[in-house]
Amino acid sequence: MAKYLMLKHYRSTSKSLDCAPMDQWTPEEVSAHIQYMRDFGAKLTETGEFVDAQGVAQEGTWVRYDGEGRPPVTDGPFAETKDLIAGWMVIDVDSYERAVELAGELSAAPGPGGEPIREWLELRPVMSEPPTVRE
Repeated sequence: MAKYLMLKHYRSTSKSLDCAPMDQWTPEEVSAHIQYMRDFGAKLTETGEFVDAQGVAQEGTWVRYDGEGRPPVTDGPFAETKDLIAGWMVIDVDSYERAVELAGELSAAPGPGGEPIREWLELRPVMSEPPTVRE
């Protein structure tokens, strides 16, 4: 088994989606999208492939060690971007191919009019400790 992170991005422009940005959806369309996400997670729980998932707020803060005990804090995530992290899901699957298959299914979450939004998802393997040899 290998763990993968499926990272969802929220884009306030429709350049990368086949639909209007979410802030232009009806409340019913937003609810249908969220229910799809819940149902998808429940299905993966049944197959034993679900690890965790969370949505994240659009607001954020950057913090960095400054060497003097008072970390600087700035607004974030990126003031100049229209692409924000919307949420993530960690899955534990048998293969990279299965991870790609599930990411494709998640990309079909409904948007305006119930049509699949066909969003791009970032898929990354979760790092783990390298195997050790014991004699």
